[in-house]
Amino acid sequence: MNANNPSQPPATLVMNAEAMAEAIRRMAREIAAAHPSMDDVVLLGILSRGRPFADRLARHLGATTGTEPAVGTLATTLYRDDLRAGVRAAKPGGVTHFDFNVTDATVILVDDVIAAGRTARAALDEVMDYGRPRRIQLACLVDRGERELPIQPDFCGLRCFTGPHDHVSVLLEEIDGEDKVLLERVRTGDDTEADAAGGDAEA
Repeated sequence: MNANNPSQPPATLVMNAEAMAEAIRRMAREIAAAHPSMDDVVLLGILSRGRPFADRLARHLGATTGTEPAVGTLATTLYRDDLRAGVRAAKPGGVTHFDFNVTDATVILVDDVIAAGRTARAALDEVMDYGRPRRIQLACLVDRGERELPIQPDFCGLRCFTGPHDHVSVLLEEIDGEDKVLLERVRTGDDTEADAAGGDAEA
């Protein structure tokens, strides 16, 4: 059971360290195949877990192609439309930092999870404030569905479609001391009512 809420089922392990490592290697191979030359490719990791994920992708790309792309960091909080609209409050975080020119480059935005797509949209807006890339692509370790904007990852490690109240947690060795992806299904009042009625609610 969930220690914070005993009524909820326990989190499910959907990727262990080995599965995550293989997903990252596969994504690196797909990126390399899509870009015969890595000379103009740069990676921008979206804080917080997108940055170490981007570093790993860059190392694999270097081993695969012989050219390791430059990596930078994006802190997209102030570019989110739901923050500007007052839907959510700003949380303290890191800062954007990269020491390369994005104009005419192929920029690959890297994040651990994509859901609504609003973080990716914020990243697009921020990158365009720094220059005009030739192309912008998106790489995400986990796509959990629930999209609110027409934004899709070009490179994806795992598609794990979830409900709006579920939680997907990506743990990375660099931040959390271990590698794994957990899915926590959150039961709502509607779920409880469906169980009481015999579980005949529409899936």
